[in-house]
Amino acid sequence: MKSAMSITHFDTTAPKKATNLSINADLLRQAKELNINLSQTLESSLTEVVREAKQRQWQTENVDFIAAYNKQIEAEGLPLDHYRSF
Repeated sequence: MKSAMSITHFDTTAPKKATNLSINADLLRQAKELNINLSQTLESSLTEVVREAKQRQWQTENVDFIAAYNKQIEAEGLPLDHYRSF
């Protein structure tokens, strides 16, 4: 079972696309010496960066709702709070 943090929100079956990147030459040399798969490393890192950016975007787009919900919880408590046994 995947955790919420590991769920991907893109088509993992989409074809790969070649691209050109500029990378620090010394860093690239060291990565090659260590047999680091650049494509896999970039894709993994980019997946996390995109996930974080989408999370920030969602929070920004929903800031008014979040504030209103928090205000309501502060005033009325949690909707099912009376069922809690702890």
